[in-house]
Amino acid sequence: MSKFPDLKNDRILKVARGEKPDKLPIWIMRQAGRYLPEFMEFREQHSFFEICQTPELACEVTLMPIRRYDLDAAIIFSDILVIPQALGMTVEMRPGVGPVLPEPLTSDNFHKLNKNGAVSRLKYVGEAITLTRHKLEGKVPLFGFSGAPWTLMGYMIEGGGSKTLSKAKKWLYKDPELAHLLLDLLTEVIVDYLVMQIEHGAQIVQVFDSSAEYLNKNLYTKFCLPYLKQISTKVKEKVKQLNLEEVPMVLFAKGAYFCLEDQADLGYDVLGIDWTMSPDFVRASLKDKNVSIQGNLDPCALYANKDELKNMVVDMVRKLGTDRLIVNLGHGIYPDAPTASVQTFIETVHSFNL
Repeated sequence: MSKFPDLKNDRILKVARGEKPDKLPIWIMRQAGRYLPEFMEFREQHSFFEICQTPELACEVTLMPIRRYDLDAAIIFSDILVIPQALGMTVEMRPGVGPVLPEPLTSDNFHKLNKNGAVSRLKYVGEAITLTRHKLEGKVPLFGFSGAPWTLMGYMIEGGGSKTLSKAKKWLYKDPELAHLLLDLLTEVIVDYLVMQIEHGAQIVQVFDSSAEYLNKNLYTKFCLPYLKQISTKVKEKVKQLNLEEVPMVLFAKGAYFCLEDQADLGYDVLGIDWTMSPDFVRASLKDKNVSIQGNLDPCALYANKDELKNMVVDMVRKLGTDRLIVNLGHGIYPDAPTASVQTFIETVHSFNL
């Protein structure tokens, strides 16, 4: 592995390990992206997946928010849907629509998924991570990430975003055996994909289960929790076998308030909490659990005026407590979020005395 520059800011890694940082750390989901004017300018020259698949371009976009703001981590610019692409599915990013998979997964074409060599087809992500680690010059740690099995399954079957995920949920009820086959396949690829990212220099990794909210506790217990557990267990086992340095793992299961305590037993170091969860509920649910938390300002709070935004951030942090807290939004930042509000958010978080 390349010799990387020494890390100067390890606040997020410290909190993930249960240690006390010098300042309360903050990063923002989707921080490298479309709310930044410099990114929109960049997109005029390059398509979305061209950026994802070209290490130099992905590195440049990853660095954009780090140059602009005093954030405590970078996250590699990529997309969760690179995994379906690597399995042989077509994924397009259509303006004004978002991701579209023109030939969705069905029981009839399931056999066409090609997991052999899938991770080798994602090497460009690893190369982008290595390049970015060097270009960051140790300023902050670098996140790698993947979508969770259920969230990827949803996109693959629905053919894009959905307000109900009814086609994907149909599999869970009508053909659970096939659903488990797909979730097994995705879990295997996700494990190897995350390990590959760690091999290439990712210092912390996050699993995004952005579609958790579409399931109830019974379905989530049956079709999600076991696979999420496998991912944390197997990634840590493989990292050990490869004599790599163990990195913290974060799980963000959006809307899965109904099993927050269960999530704490899956082997992740940090749990991301969405903006709908109250601080009292979060701390009560996790009071006996050895886990850090990440979140959870409403992304729309960034539209408030400066004083109101400051008050909301202070109130959130006071209620959550500064112990084992990584501050973030409770979901990804919106495209029209004011850049000045992001600056206020970061400055307010860093102003806390620990």
